[in-house]
Amino acid sequence: MTIARVALIGDRSPSVQAHVRIPSIFGALRGRDGLTLDGYWIPTTEAQDLEGFDGIWMMPGSPYRSEAGAVNAARVARERGIPFLGTCGGFQHTLLEYARNVLGLPVAHAENDPDADDFLLLPLACSLAGHEEEVQLTPGSLVEKIIGFDRSVEKYSCSFGLNPDYVSVLEEGGLSFTGRDSAGAVRVLELPGHPFFLATLFQPELAGDGTRPHPIITAFASASVARAASRVPAPL
Repeated sequence: MTIARVALIGDRSPSVQAHVRIPSIFGALRGRDGLTLDGYWIPTTEAQDLEGFDGIWMMPGSPYRSEAGAVNAARVARERGIPFLGTCGGFQHTLLEYARNVLGLPVAHAENDPDADDFLLLPLACSLAGHEEEVQLTPGSLVEKIIGFDRSVEKYSCSFGLNPDYVSVLEEGGLSFTGRDSAGAVRVLELPGHPFFLATLFQPELAGDGTRPHPIITAFASASVARAASRVPAPL
């Protein structure tokens, strides 16, 4: 049986429902799908040496204790081809990493640095904390193939999103935005050419009662197990 070592990047807290659900989600992945993940909770203040993991999952729960640690986790996954899932705050900091390290933009997150001059992440006009919302998915995209439909209703617990002034800049710079709300606001990003790199503003951890993993989580787990299997030396 192949076991994937997965880094759970986030400042673990019993008050964050997504964190509390991880044991039941991992149990369901093992029991229902035969996917075994060995999860290691890594605080953002300690998110430096991540290259030995088979998957990196940047969890909800911002503001993080270390913006730099969260940004580094997304960078390592992107540069090293490690399967990556970012949800809620993970989505926001994935955008921050790409804008800064790939495109060289001196941008900030308004939650982390409210006195900055230029914001990539801004407060949402209407907070989505505790809300459900339909997401329209791009046909043929990774997320559309995973979910199997061109739209889905998802749960949120967030108050910050992508500054619309930067959508075209990031798209021209190589990111794909493959999920949007009914008004066109970005809700899902993908990185073409990467083995598995997906981030969502919504929280798939909150789907159902936690005993049936969201398809996005199952797909991430499958990609992580596949990477773990590829790292096992072939028998002589």
